[in-house]
Amino acid sequence: MKRILYFTLSLIILICWSSCRKDFNFSPSSGNLRFSKDTVYLDTVFTNIGSSTYNLKVYNQSNEDIVIPSIRFTKGYDSYYRMTIDGMTGISNGTNESFGKVFENVEMLAKDSMYIFIETTIDIEELTSDDNQFLQTDAIEFDAGSNLQKVDLITLVKDAVFIYPQKYTDDQTGETITETLTFDIDGDGVADETTLQGRFLEDNELNFTNEKPYVIYGYAAVNDGKTLTIDPGARVHFHADSGLLVTEGGSLQVNGTPSTDAELMEGEVIFEGDRLEPLFQDNPGQWQAIWLLTGSTNNTINHATIKNATAALVVDGNMNDTEKLRITNSQIYNSSHYGILGRATSINAENIVINNSGQISFAGTYGGNYNLVHSTIVNYWNTSFRQYPSVLLNNFFVDTDNNTFTNALESANFTNCIIYGNDNLEFLLDDDSNDQFNFKFTNCLVRFNNSGSNLTGENYDFNDTNIYEQVIFNEDPQFLDPFANKLQIPDNSPADGQGIVFGDLNSDILNTPRSGTPDIGAYESIVFDDDED
Repeated sequence: MKRILYFTLSLIILICWSSCRKDFNFSPSSGNLRFSKDTVYLDTVFTNIGSSTYNLKVYNQSNEDIVIPSIRFTKGYDSYYRMTIDGMTGISNGTNESFGKVFENVEMLAKDSMYIFIETTIDIEELTSDDNQFLQTDAIEFDAGSNLQKVDLITLVKDAVFIYPQKYTDDQTGETITETLTFDIDGDGVADETTLQGRFLEDNELNFTNEKPYVIYGYAAVNDGKTLTIDPGARVHFHADSGLLVTEGGSLQVNGTPSTDAELMEGEVIFEGDRLEPLFQDNPGQWQAIWLLTGSTNNTINHATIKNATAALVVDGNMNDTEKLRITNSQIYNSSHYGILGRATSINAENIVINNSGQISFAGTYGGNYNLVHSTIVNYWNTSFRQYPSVLLNNFFVDTDNNTFTNALESANFTNCIIYGNDNLEFLLDDDSNDQFNFKFTNCLVRFNNSGSNLTGENYDFNDTNIYEQVIFNEDPQFLDPFANKLQIPDNSPADGQGIVFGDLNSDILNTPRSGTPDIGAYESIVFDDDED
């Protein structure tokens, strides 16, 4: 009886399903498709570097199921673009490269929509251009004849100088191996093999000009006795996990100049990632670091912007070398870990700005000598994720075996500096009492609201004028927009007119003359426009 009932129910369900089913009868498209945009701009890409993926949404506005006889690029299989339609890759003409160019008989249900995902990779050498960039265009064609509809595609392609390590195939394993760097990493006089992919720059590569952008894969390294000179207006782009390395005996000279156009920054040297799309404009951690190893010397950086790195500047060793690093009139933004990380080294900084660092904006660790003047060192990274203040000083490090090593912090002088951020404690003095720990803040504005903290002792005796001289605590400097890295201060800011004349710093980071009573920080105060407030 149960078996009879089971088959009866099954038959009823089958009959009901069959009677409710409507066969899909697709009518030819009538050219009345609607699109989410009439032009897809794929932004700027470097030659031979793939773009991001962009999308176009297509709508069937009719009450009928339709079939689109053809969806293809105007240039057909010769197009530099490629697309997928609802996961489909189209019809090939016999090569893998031809997929994603031509589609036939694409079905759409009534009142339905579909996504088209578009990418491009373009070799500028195959194009014709009078300069180092080229506007590449194409279109996606839907149907043909009187039903033809088009969506335009536009991409700006830039030429570049590419610097990358060599690759070779292992004869025994067949494995593709990428060239790695060998240099004296620990200062013992013996070259060490490393896992850092990259190569040393050749003599004819030691001058970066502003004629074309530079795109670096892996680490570009400066060898013993060599100097990398970077001209005003140069643009240096790094692929993921890439950077610049200056080894023992090598030097880096970044020779930016003041810019007359704040938007173009035509004189500034800019270091950033190699993704040019707006989506990546402020993304931290796109590349690794500019790394000045122990033994490198006479390193200077002037009028540079370094952004979106992991650790923008890593400076090691030579703590008594006053020419180890001099950085002036420069900006460092959006580092996923450190803005500047100094380790037992010497850094002289004037008119610098650091903001938005995942860990610390300026870290002077394992002792050393640090002198910062008229600098704005802040951190507006999300406080839910960062655990450290804007500025950290210490005189020790702990190795992986939990052994502690100390080294004298001979000097750490901050003069006319703003040290601020969106957390209560924006500097930390981590002192191992077994070694020297010398620091001084002079005419600075700092944020250090230590209520409820256990940071006490002589390092935090704010009444001691030998280490805290004319310091303003916990007064908001009233930055223009710190979360957007706009760190100018207005007239009547607590930092306005509170500095002292120091050295020959007669102009601020923007080359604006300083008055006889200069402002604290890298910027002289300005009158904010109403639309900037």
